[in-house]
Amino acid sequence: MKKHIITLLFLWIAFGAFAQNDNQREKLKALKIAHITEQLDLTKKEAQVFWPIYNAHEEKLNTLRKESFDKRKEINVDELSEDEAKKMLLNMLNTEKQKQELESKYVNDLLAVLPATKVISLFKAERSFKRKMIEEFRGRRGDRPRRE
Repeated sequence: MKKHIITLLFLWIAFGAFAQNDNQREKLKALKIAHITEQLDLTKKEAQVFWPIYNAHEEKLNTLRKESFDKRKEINVDELSEDEAKKMLLNMLNTEKQKQELESKYVNDLLAVLPATKVISLFKAERSFKRKMIEEFRGRRGDRPRRE
């Protein structure tokens, strides 16, 4: 769970830094698509079935993230009652369960159209893209030390 939170925080910072408007968001998306395409070396037939699955998954995941963020953004933890806090925790657990179910379906959908080695390569390509974005972000901010 801690890894998920850190990953989400990283993505939020990285995408926030690079996607300050729709044009930059589209550029970032295009860079990600190019990176994945290069790393996976998809055949034309594979690409035709892969990209609709990938895009649908990204859309569902982004919707889930947005819903989760919207539920939590207005909440002041210091003002929560114990019952409200428990309800919030249950919602968070439910969101995590939904993400896991979404990921499981996604992997099964991918395995129906791609070899397992390319599915693993996809996850590796996504991680390497995130790493590149972190490096880019650090480079843009001058590699300042983190505040604690």
